[in-house]
Amino acid sequence: MSTEALARLAEERVDHRFKGLPPDADGLTVGELAAQRRNLFTDGFTTPLLALSAERLEHNLRLMEAYAARHGLAFAPHGKTSMAPQLFRRQLDHGAWGITLAVPHQVRVARAFGVQRVFLANELVDPAALRWISAELDADPSFRFVCYVDSVRGAELMDAALRGAARPVDVVVELAAGEGARTGVRTEAECAAVADAVAAVPTLRLAGVAGYEGEVPRADPERVAAWLRRLVALAAGFDEAGRFAGAGLDEIVVSAGGSAWFDAVADAFARIPGLSLPVLKLLRSGAYVSHDDGHYRKVTPFNRVPEEGALEPAFRLWAQVVSRPSAEQAFVNAGKRDAAYDIDLPFAQVVRRDGVERPATGVSVTGMSDQHAWLGTTPEADLEVGDWLGLGLSHPCTSFDKWPLIPLAQADGTVVDYIRTFF
Repeated sequence: MSTEALARLAEERVDHRFKGLPPDADGLTVGELAAQRRNLFTDGFTTPLLALSAERLEHNLRLMEAYAARHGLAFAPHGKTSMAPQLFRRQLDHGAWGITLAVPHQVRVARAFGVQRVFLANELVDPAALRWISAELDADPSFRFVCYVDSVRGAELMDAALRGAARPVDVVVELAAGEGARTGVRTEAECAAVADAVAAVPTLRLAGVAGYEGEVPRADPERVAAWLRRLVALAAGFDEAGRFAGAGLDEIVVSAGGSAWFDAVADAFARIPGLSLPVLKLLRSGAYVSHDDGHYRKVTPFNRVPEEGALEPAFRLWAQVVSRPSAEQAFVNAGKRDAAYDIDLPFAQVVRRDGVERPATGVSVTGMSDQHAWLGTTPEADLEVGDWLGLGLSHPCTSFDKWPLIPLAQADGTVVDYIRTFF
């Protein structure tokens, strides 16, 4: 990645755009503020305030690096989770092959910071975006770009936009996870027709097959494994039919892997038969970088394979009790604009008062308004107006996007860096 582009993030001035930061930091650069190593709890930060644990972030990065290496997987973590180039850099430093993204804007962010390998987990048919991608490929011979194709019509639209390009765009046929799933080609016969459409044009190059097992209807280990066997068989069938021959490929891409079933992906990819070229077994899990205290804590494959380690939730949202109208109810000043709520409501974890932190016994989040979380409290809850409440969050993808600048804090509250996001 571009060291210069990343360094420029530290030159941005702190001001009203970045919620939760100390008001007296206005005018400082992000780098100057980071150098002060302020404390989250005593040095002027205001609530609501989202913080990312420095120690847990590093643990998660190391764990998935080791997991991918142990299972012989290339790793392109999904960058749409954080949209944070500083985290992309750390993921790449921890062995990632490249970064997965979902839409053209995200690719533009990645390229602005020098990401050299991008897997776009979507069919791309926007002419302006395709022309921009083509220009990037033509200008930078080291840039590797791969995207989905899931229809003959899509291949035709891509070809129309890319005519005259010096380099073809590498595409992988997306196999749908079943009827009722999201995107992708539903049958193997239709996959072959899409592959034929790609082969018929000079602007595209068939590089492999891919899909997302997280969309398998009524997903369970058996259904997910069955779909992954179809994906592997599709790659083998394409290879046997010579669909990858003569295109100048160095490798065949076979890709899957969200954050709930990557153990099944590892098992299935270990059984890929010998093909005519080396296979890039590309895993794309993204939520691991921060993990969470809700959905992914429940569904992570490490629950099924605890001997391989455990991810640690790295986010905590701090809010302040601003109303205690009754013994059964209280309100804090963080709401839908601050916390993910699309899968689970936040989880009350700790109360902080006068520098002392204790479990949030008897406190639960029962609802969310734009700027408030509604709390239910039982008789054992010791909660007063002015207390800070630490909340765990569910679903990292809708947590990162609410915060353009996130303090990276050590366990004692010392802020060592600030993570810039681009949504």
